[in-house]
Amino acid sequence: QVQLVESGGGLVQPGGSLRLSCAASGNIFRISAMGWYRQAPGKERELVATATNAGSTNYADSVKGRFTISRDNRKDTVYLQMNSLKPEDTAVYYCNAVTWPRNSSYWGQGTQVTVSS
Repeated sequence: QVQLVESGGGLVQPGGSLRLSCAASGNIFRISAMGWYRQAPGKERELVATATNAGSTNYADSVKGRFTISRDNRKDTVYLQMNSLKPEDTAVYYCNAVTWPRNSSYWGQGTQVTVSS
């Protein structure tokens, strides 16, 4: 089992920045990748960015060049630096961790990000 706790959401004006953090606990040695997803009202949950233990990253086209995902050296914390935020980035952001050997997926409780003037 892996537990995930997000922090760092809030209200920001368009063009502003926020940094989300997600701390993992439990069987962290089984984590193979961590990432961020988001869900806006009335929409399905979508991938924002992922980062594997090997250092590979993947971004949604809508956030490329604006968001940066990173993980600490112990691989149990993942960050999402969000710059040049737009109103369409407004959503609940969820942290995700995938573990081996079964590719089990774990989710945090979500943190609200609102981009509005």
